Amino acid sequence: MALMLENRFAVVTGAASGIGRASALAFSREGAKVAVVDVDTEAGNETVKHIHEADGEALFIQCDVADAQQVNDMVAQSVKAFGRIDCALNCAGVLGEMTTAHECSEENFDRIMRINLRGVWLCMKYEIQQMLQQGGGAIVNMASNAAMQATAMLPAYAASKAGVVSLSQTAAVEVAAKGIRINCINPGLIRTPMVAKQLETNPKQVEEFTQMHPIGRIGTPEDIAEAVVWLCSDAASFVVGHPMNVDGGYLA
Repeated sequence: MALMLENRFAVVTGAASGIGRASALAFSREGAKVAVVDVDTEAGNETVKHIHEADGEALFIQCDVADAQQVNDMVAQSVKAFGRIDCALNCAGVLGEMTTAHECSEENFDRIMRINLRGVWLCMKYEIQQMLQQGGGAIVNMASNAAMQATAMLPAYAASKAGVVSLSQTAAVEVAAKGIRINCINPGLIRTPMVAKQLETNPKQVEEFTQMHPIGRIGTPEDIAEAVVWLCSDAASFVVGHPMNVDGGYLA
């Protein structure tokens, strides 16, 4: 069976856990060499270890995606290691504090925007520059179904993810004719470590959240990873600027 991304090179931010880790593993499974990018060195190297144990090739790069110099250096290190960047998943993000819009602190708002929106923009900025030099590539940005509807108690998070959708579509139409495809994904509720911890403290929410998804279950990081890999593959060669809902029917 042919691998979807054989002999390609991928960069995954936020790859130390959750959707980022699952996506890094999926990229590797489909034949790509992977730059595992995160601020968490220990957990990031754990992702690399998992890839190596599955006979894949990966390296860890520590990077704060909100810092322009670190992002520029991360892209340069990836190119030095692999020669090019064929695929990129910009997945690093934070949920922040749950609060109303009028009670949200400036510190919370600014932190979320710095990581979730500025971080995606900076990563795209330098990834696109590299892809223009090499003649093409595919980028997927991680948004959220919170970007597509009102999400009470998460004003900064929802706004940041709505910004990711708009930014992805804007950049997509700018570079589509130059061989670069940019899309984003709106996950539903996914059982990441962060969400799992929240559900453990409130078991009643498990049933409540499950009922919100017509498919009858909460999503897994692997559910999203499969969509990421597909969007970066040749099978999605005509998909540009699309905010893909991978949410078990939640928004429908």
